[in-house]
Amino acid sequence: MYEQTLYSVLKDHIKPKIVNRLNKYKKWEYGYNKEHDVVVISKTGQIGEIYNIQGLNIALPKKENVVSFESNKWQYTQYPKELKKIQSVFDWDDYPTNFKEEWYDYIDTEFKRRDEGMWFNNKDVPTYITGTNYMYLQWSKIDVGQPDFRESNRLFYLFWEACKADVRSYGMCYLKNRRSGFSFMASGETVNQATISTDSRFGILSKSGPDAKKMFTDKVVPISINYPFFFKPIQDGMDRPKTELAYRVPASKFTRKKLDTNEKLQEISGLDTTIDWKNTGDNSYDGEKLKLLVHDESGKWERPTNILNNWRVTKTCLRLGSRIIGKCMMGSTSNALDKGGENFKKLYYDSNINERNANGQTRSGLYSLFIPMEWNYEGYIDSYGFPVFNTPGKEIKGPQGDPIDQGVIEYWQNEVDGLKNDQDGLNEYYRQFPRTEQHAFRDETKQSLFNLTKIYEQIDYNEDLRNTSVVTKGSFQWENGVKDSKVLFIPNKDGRFNITWVPPTNLQNRVIIKGNTKYPGNDHCGAFGCDSYDISGTVDGRGSNGALHGLTKFSMEDVPPNHFFLEYIARPQTAEMFFEDVLMACIFYGMPLLCENNKPRLLYYFRRRGYRGYSMNRPDKVWNKLSVTEKEIGGIPNSSEDIKQAHASAIETYVDTNIGKTEGGYGDMYFQRTLEDWAKFNINNRTKHDASISSGLALMACNKNRYTPTAKKEYKSINLGIKKYDNTGASSKMIK
Repeated sequence: MYEQTLYSVLKDHIKPKIVNRLNKYKKWEYGYNKEHDVVVISKTGQIGEIYNIQGLNIALPKKENVVSFESNKWQYTQYPKELKKIQSVFDWDDYPTNFKEEWYDYIDTEFKRRDEGMWFNNKDVPTYITGTNYMYLQWSKIDVGQPDFRESNRLFYLFWEACKADVRSYGMCYLKNRRSGFSFMASGETVNQATISTDSRFGILSKSGPDAKKMFTDKVVPISINYPFFFKPIQDGMDRPKTELAYRVPASKFTRKKLDTNEKLQEISGLDTTIDWKNTGDNSYDGEKLKLLVHDESGKWERPTNILNNWRVTKTCLRLGSRIIGKCMMGSTSNALDKGGENFKKLYYDSNINERNANGQTRSGLYSLFIPMEWNYEGYIDSYGFPVFNTPGKEIKGPQGDPIDQGVIEYWQNEVDGLKNDQDGLNEYYRQFPRTEQHAFRDETKQSLFNLTKIYEQIDYNEDLRNTSVVTKGSFQWENGVKDSKVLFIPNKDGRFNITWVPPTNLQNRVIIKGNTKYPGNDHCGAFGCDSYDISGTVDGRGSNGALHGLTKFSMEDVPPNHFFLEYIARPQTAEMFFEDVLMACIFYGMPLLCENNKPRLLYYFRRRGYRGYSMNRPDKVWNKLSVTEKEIGGIPNSSEDIKQAHASAIETYVDTNIGKTEGGYGDMYFQRTLEDWAKFNINNRTKHDASISSGLALMACNKNRYTPTAKKEYKSINLGIKKYDNTGASSKMIK
């Protein structure tokens, strides 16, 4: 399995002259810079490197004041013993001035790092962490004591800081692996923000009320209690509250400047800030104003609760009019699709940074982030915080000095191999420790009409091939723009076609002309299946896609047998563009098309252009049994139950014989989108499964002989007028 990178450094995204000029005058402002399409997370007015993390451009602060720890890596700094005994700012007030002056610089530095972050040398490489990351590493007590530095967490915090800085974002939707530390990181951020915010409210939700309460009592409260006195406001009520944490005296006031004055602490106005949790429900926190909402285990909300409904409600708690005033930190692994996973999956994909509306926001308002398990798996992180992907050639030690003698990818693969005969167990492992987004949303096998084990085997095999050029994107066009001439295939990363095989030159554009009608010259080599649409646009803009699949069959030509070579799932701006795409594909490959005729515009388009010969008739009826319309344009109806069953059976047979592990290795079906559609196919609700419809029709077209009706033999007795006699006895008697 391949290694995956989480970010890239953008070179010259902004011209160096511009960067240097604005750095000189410290003109870079914290937040989204529309002119340069970058989110600035620097609070110093200067920027350095620009990271791209899953589509989001993030400008880091300029490198300065790099700290070098003795160990050449991140190192927790012990809290000075002299300050440990000070429990509150009121205790501090009683200490003599000369004692206070000894610690002003220390306290100032901590506040500065909390606000701006810091640079430190990690294995001789200057490394930046955000202020929130620093507070987590230095001042957040978790179940194992002090957190270890991890590169994956550093990138997580950079992304989160960008979400906070970006005025277009409501926060993050984080797809994670189990035991990634998200609950503690979210709890640390809650306390960090709450202790410097006035008149604010912070909320916690989880997959259930008891889970939210446990996060509050076991994580949030202990982190708050263990803050140093200069960060910790005085809280109202119990030391360890069960429902609400309320802050009265603001820690933000106690900087060097404030501590050096003679202002009475009792005169300082309170924060009036609270942290609490709510029971899980669609209307949790409805009508309330929130500074931060933590959504833990949001992929595990089971019926009747619905994360989508809840987010629609709580989203309004984070804004005033169009202005976003609060953020959401959402993170989870995913349950099986029918146990809350489907809703979380939709929310995650609705948070795609690369798909925005006219206001610059994603459909959900959140920004999605996925970190593969190999980046964040306990026991396979070295002492510098980097994952050990592959089995090392020399000894590598973890943060506690324990040796790491195996790579995490090899370990993961061994676990997967051990579960090959337990598909549901394997899918559960994938969901908990995903290496891809597809792994994270694996469903249970019982829900599939087809052999899900073989489908997922093929998907996994294809994932291994992701960095190879098995599938080529491209488009078809007429030579020199002249219609009905010669069709060319042009590789294009933005093309609507996915291609795995191109026929040799002698098989391209084979057309047979009979009279005024054109016929495909390679109908013995393969065929296409198509799920068409008639209307260019729909009211809500969410019309189903048009789908086209090409499949070969066994022949004496230089053609790979039983191979899906073309996938097209798209909805161009007009229906005519789709029709022309389909026509050009059929002509280029010289193969016929089997299409459902309930949406006949495509078939009429073929007939009008002189290509009726490319449209196949339904294979289950002879010519004289076809309707007038079927004789005119061809096609096959989708209303017949027999057709539906034959269609599903065709896919089922193909999956069993050609998908996943086969006698010769693995199948050669490389279209992931189609495989995933097969996995979810519902015969009682076929409208959502464009890819399954068209691929099944391609299978029926290539195996039309299976559906050809056979004439039944009927035997009738014929009277030839010949009388029969019984010759027993003395005289013959006629048999009546």
